[in-house]
Amino acid sequence: MIEKMKSSIPSSQNNPNILQTITLQLAYGNRTMPITLPTANLLGVFEPKPMTETFDEEALVEAAMKNPIGKPRLRELAHQGQKVAIVTSDSTRPCPSARLLPYVINELADAGIPDKDVFIVLALGLHRPMTTDEIAEVVPPEIQQRIQVLNHDPADTIHLGVTARGTPVEIFRPLVEADVRICLGNIEFHYYAGYSGGAKAILPGCASRAAVTANHAMLVLPEAAAGRTEGNPVRADLEEAVAMLGVDFILNVIVDGDHHIAGAVAGDATAAHRAGCRLVAERGMVRIPQKADIVVASAGGYPKDINFYQTHKALQNAKHAVKDGGAIILVGECREGIGHKTFESWLLSPTPPKERIAMIQKEFVLGGHIAAAIAAIQERAAVYVVTEIPAETWRPSHLLHYSNAQEALEAASRQLGGTPSVLVLPEAVAVLPVVEGDLAEAPLKDELFKPG
Repeated sequence: MIEKMKSSIPSSQNNPNILQTITLQLAYGNRTMPITLPTANLLGVFEPKPMTETFDEEALVEAAMKNPIGKPRLRELAHQGQKVAIVTSDSTRPCPSARLLPYVINELADAGIPDKDVFIVLALGLHRPMTTDEIAEVVPPEIQQRIQVLNHDPADTIHLGVTARGTPVEIFRPLVEADVRICLGNIEFHYYAGYSGGAKAILPGCASRAAVTANHAMLVLPEAAAGRTEGNPVRADLEEAVAMLGVDFILNVIVDGDHHIAGAVAGDATAAHRAGCRLVAERGMVRIPQKADIVVASAGGYPKDINFYQTHKALQNAKHAVKDGGAIILVGECREGIGHKTFESWLLSPTPPKERIAMIQKEFVLGGHIAAAIAAIQERAAVYVVTEIPAETWRPSHLLHYSNAQEALEAASRQLGGTPSVLVLPEAVAVLPVVEGDLAEAPLKDELFKPG
């Protein structure tokens, strides 16, 4: 998805006054958007570190399935006569479900379980149901012909209890009634759950509105941070809740900017997930020389920038790289608009950022919580958005809209004055910037991230 950076540095041998520049191609939907920067004040272009020289997807997934962490092989765990549920992501997530499902289905067939005893649940959380065409992208037609596919329904749940933090554990009825539960997913940094993947497929993926709301209310706590698992209240709460249901097996992958599988883990919902988190940290925690005046951040293209609800995740990582009083230029196509009605009403209101923060602290509102998280960033830095959402849509808000990244960069540079330093994150959803020598301030506070 992301093209390699293209240099347009002119020769200065005969004319030292020629400005040296470099042109980058930022992922934008299914295409790219160019941006040209002067090299003199460019701190760097920071991308996820490649896991290996080349990726053999089939070998990675097969190795994970044959060597599960903390669990026997799936073919040994599941038994004939059991009803098996496979949970996978909806179309807003970069999980390559269509490529993962055959491995799981083949293992179940080897266990003697017929297709009629297997069903697939699309973990929507509180997102809209997927259309027929969208389902075909996630679950290939040849699998749909054999196995039933269900959209999660947050109104059809069974109450299993209450967590220590007060979250009602209400899970999609067909999942509760199943004998075996298998979760697919991708693992990447998540700005308040620490990481995606693992038990998150069930909560929020297949839970009630009340359960999701209660769990997400803890995102305002300082310990709810990207890259953190231990001591993270959101992650601890959702894993406690899902343990009341029970997940028998997971298959989680790490994907690169081109949606290639770069790593895979399988087995226990917690142990295998943490192994995947280590892979993400090794690839995605990037050390930067210093914070920049201007950070240019692309979400990484479709589907990570399908709407602003998803695109804003890049902003949450970019905030770690910008100076107080600086600017973040957020690049994401957002072909489906804002993506969440409550989020949209909060985000596009004329309410000052400081008031939005106070509102969410007084009463948690699902959707409003993301607008409040963005408001916290706006209190530190100006936010420029480059999207296909019309400029007039943004006018009531405190976000600055530009039609392309170059115009936004020039506007931010004029606003800051002088020669502001610039840092670029072409896959901001997949990287967590940490200032070199300043790890104490980074949100990487558990044993996974000890430097050295």
